[in-house]
Amino acid sequence: MKRIVTLLLLAFTLATAPMASNAQSLSGLYKLGRALSGVVKVYQAYSVTDEELAQYMAKTMQEMDRKNNVLPADNPYSVRLKRLTRGMTNVDGIRLDFKVYQSNEANAFASPDGSVRVYTKLMDIMTDEELLGILGHEMGHLAHRDSKKSYRTALLASAARDGLMMSDGTIGQIASSSLGDIGEAMLTTKYSRKQETAADDYGYEFLKKHGINPWAMAKAFEKLRALKTNNTDGYARAIETLLSTHPNLDERIKRMSNRAKKDGYRRN
Repeated sequence: MKRIVTLLLLAFTLATAPMASNAQSLSGLYKLGRALSGVVKVYQAYSVTDEELAQYMAKTMQEMDRKNNVLPADNPYSVRLKRLTRGMTNVDGIRLDFKVYQSNEANAFASPDGSVRVYTKLMDIMTDEELLGILGHEMGHLAHRDSKKSYRTALLASAARDGLMMSDGTIGQIASSSLGDIGEAMLTTKYSRKQETAADDYGYEFLKKHGINPWAMAKAFEKLRALKTNNTDGYARAIETLLSTHPNLDERIKRMSNRAKKDGYRRN
């Protein structure tokens, strides 16, 4: 909102500033039109409805699933994930849908529509408890609507870039290929320090709620730090995506460890 007010004030200043010549006046009016157009787009970005977002989120996940190797329900990875997430049907009213991607990236993500995708490499390196800690972290982003905000940003950036923003604030038809790109952009969004800390806390409490030693959060982060440090098989980019550096990983490991100690849990 502050940004919108600032842009409006700027546009008003341009409109009321004295012009030295007719040529300069025309140039000033042209710049004013550009400025006002930017203001309108910013306003429209905040007027996209939840219904629109829901429709595009569903299409985006269809495209993401089409582009990736989704393992069938009877695959051992899928069976393991189903066992671990049994009874986890929704987060704060958001219905959950778990699937496994066959991939050499140690990654996982939660789409704002409740689609949770876990990569096989992450499952390979994590114990059940550690994997649940990572899933709890991702569900924290869902519960706090961080994922929805990042998707909205990616969707609107794509629509504005391709000229698909309508005068009434709706979004025109976006191609399937672009929806896939939007999904990838959402995956690379880095959350703020506050958002990451809140998601870590959610994951910690998530483990406690399910009777699991919350040391698993710190141990999962340690494994990801090792992959990032060693940069084995090019996993560093995926790790950077999964766990943003704000705050950094060392700080988060220390925070989760200290919290577990304070709560009386022993590392096992």
